[in-house]
Amino acid sequence: MITLKAARGSSQKNENVQEIVGGILKKVKNEGDQAILELTERFDGVKLNELRVPREAFKKAYDLVSKETVTSLEFAAEQIRFFAEQQLQCLKPLECEHLPGVKLGHRLIPIQSCGAYVPAGRYPLPSTTLMTAIPAKVAGVDRVAACSPPSREYGTIHPAVLVGMDLAGVDEAYCMGGAQAIAAYTYGTKSVTPVDIIVGPGNKFVTEAKRQVSGTVGIDMLAGPSEAVIIADDTAPVRFVAVDLLARCEHDPNSIAVLITTSRRLAEEVEKQVHEELKTLGTAELAGQTWEDNGQIILVDDIEEAIALSDKFAIEHLQIMTAHDDELAPRLRNYGSLFIGQEDPVAFGDYVSGPNHTLPTLTTARFSNGIWVGTFIKASTYEHVTPEGAALLAQHCSRLAGVEGLLAHQRAADLRKK
Repeated sequence: MITLKAARGSSQKNENVQEIVGGILKKVKNEGDQAILELTERFDGVKLNELRVPREAFKKAYDLVSKETVTSLEFAAEQIRFFAEQQLQCLKPLECEHLPGVKLGHRLIPIQSCGAYVPAGRYPLPSTTLMTAIPAKVAGVDRVAACSPPSREYGTIHPAVLVGMDLAGVDEAYCMGGAQAIAAYTYGTKSVTPVDIIVGPGNKFVTEAKRQVSGTVGIDMLAGPSEAVIIADDTAPVRFVAVDLLARCEHDPNSIAVLITTSRRLAEEVEKQVHEELKTLGTAELAGQTWEDNGQIILVDDIEEAIALSDKFAIEHLQIMTAHDDELAPRLRNYGSLFIGQEDPVAFGDYVSGPNHTLPTLTTARFSNGIWVGTFIKASTYEHVTPEGAALLAQHCSRLAGVEGLLAHQRAADLRKK
């Protein structure tokens, strides 16, 4: 293995995020709406009178967004909803009987309430609204709330995000962001009723807030910067590879983009093509710096080494462009979402193909998956034991309870002996 271009690492301010977030959570818990309004003005530069977005704002948002954008959001919503509905069909209630009189099973019970967090910042992200709220609605969640920080231009949530919220079918929308929004979802305020699970990506303050409240409320994951690995051989189109790498780099200064290839020619030409693309790319300043800091090109001896390295990365987005994609795909194990073939850029998954774009990062794809309809469903077990079944279970239960010294457990079993 040869690294032709190594990540040099970007410098980051060493802020005490944990302490800052802890203070915000405490302030919102104690002061409620007023704290969120103050923090919104301080951090977002927008003075709000209320947190909840009225229905009139959704209607107005459609007038502020082009018809073409609305049409594309409707297309994306339909794809995401279709895929979530298909996933739901894979989930089945269970009832079985291994011993006579001992009926076992599980019920699929939707979580009652969900809070979707939609980041703002460099760009509005209506796609994240669709990705977080639609699977929750398909799962049957009773109450789906969504929030996003205010846009300085509009003085409220960006209209494209509001349209996304409307198309996703959210029940409530709040103009708030940052750690204070996570606090509101967790503890509740006068305006915000607490939720049972919080989903959606965010910056380091949002992520730290989710970490601190986890357990008091459910969370989907602790998301880091966007990541992508491309496995390619000599058959991959150079420009496709270069542009797809830059697509990750324009997300965030800390994003990661890696090419693993068996072709020295491809490796060298992709490096040149990246710099050519940057000459005309509107996001070149961010994407170029991120590529310099965090981009990698790794030359491997064969596809076996590429597979092993990819599984070690356990990356958020994994893209393959080889002559044998259909053979390669089943052999890959650790990724958030897999994109197969040169006609399937990660950008499709970010917006319109259907599978979710809220995915595990920071190697957590080794043991976890992204948001899906099952994120919002509990498989809650039950059992129903008849006298016949009790006679089969009681003796063994009594003996094991005695071994563990739990004598009331033992007595409970003994009472059921026949």
